[in-house]
Amino acid sequence: MDLSSSLQRLSAHRPQPPRKAQETLDSGLPLLDSGKYARMGDEGWEAVEKLALAALDVGKIDVADRCLRALADKFPGSPRVECLTGMRMEATESPETCLKYYDDLLESDPANAAAWRRKAAVYRRMGKLDRAVEELSAMLDTFYADVEGWLELADIYSSCHQYTHALQSLSHALLLAPQNPFYFLQFAETAYLAADIPLATKMFLTAIDMTDDDDADVPLRDTIPTGITLRAWYGVKLCTHKFITDPRAASASASDTPGPSAATLSQLDDLSRERLRTAYLNLKNESPPVADTEFMSVVATIMQ
Repeated sequence: MDLSSSLQRLSAHRPQPPRKAQETLDSGLPLLDSGKYARMGDEGWEAVEKLALAALDVGKIDVADRCLRALADKFPGSPRVECLTGMRMEATESPETCLKYYDDLLESDPANAAAWRRKAAVYRRMGKLDRAVEELSAMLDTFYADVEGWLELADIYSSCHQYTHALQSLSHALLLAPQNPFYFLQFAETAYLAADIPLATKMFLTAIDMTDDDDADVPLRDTIPTGITLRAWYGVKLCTHKFITDPRAASASASDTPGPSAATLSQLDDLSRERLRTAYLNLKNESPPVADTEFMSVVATIMQ
């Protein structure tokens, strides 16, 4: 992993679910204790970095400090270590102290996009969303190609129910990473929240087209939608339901995206129902640890 992508990943890091972070901690701690990471090359040091993040997520500051000392000794002056150090400070120090740390980093290196993004994250946790937006906007004026920055900005706008601004931010992410179906899915879900149902439908179908099994030898009815494809089909079902229950939704598009014809709407509604039924029946046959009971409950309601 190159320096730029690593810094982008670190600066965009958010606390992981406790269970996942604990699993990373449990699997990584023996490696740290043994010291074998030092003989594993880049893979070993990346494992120490991930362990530090997991330790911060579950509040094991002593483990995080051990990781940071090892990384600092190996890579003195490394921007990645500086970013991790700032995240360590975020766990125990006041927001003002953390902001000063990032300001100092930016003063010495104005091109440190990771520090800029962490600064915005601190403002967001403080509830100062206007300052977070200001910092991210300023950063993106300089580092336009920072996809994670656009996604973070969109997430802030969405949290404030400013979905039009969120869609504008996500449109930049789509331009920069048109091969990533998750961004199209996120755009579709945001368009749905913005009540632009025709646009949402179009983008849900785009995400499906990018991820569905395109093997011509396998009939669609024999495939089982999973992951992003399944989530997008659920989005299509929500959209067709909206069109059917509120015909005005087909013409209420801020983006001027045309709604589906009556015939197309009927086909989409039937197809999305069939795709969800297939996924539901497949999950129903799985063992309880694998089945997503919440999803099954939602789909069961749709099937009624």
